[in-house]
Amino acid sequence: MADNDKQWYFNTVKGKAEFGPLSPIEQRMGPYKTKEDAEHAWDIVVDRNAKWEEQDRQWNGDRYHR
Repeated sequence: MADNDKQWYFNTVKGKAEFGPLSPIEQRMGPYKTKEDAEHAWDIVVDRNAKWEEQDRQWNGDRYHR
């Protein structure tokens, strides 16, 4: 069993966590270490995107994000 088979994924079509890469790749996000992390996949995406946007603003001197 591969390491990714022992991790959690979030199925974006079914809207639920799954253990192992059960669904097609275009329907899943992950891998995540815990079921709870997988269940909060969208929260993690929103948080990461906000952090990256802030880093972009700092890098670009806020000229592209007004």
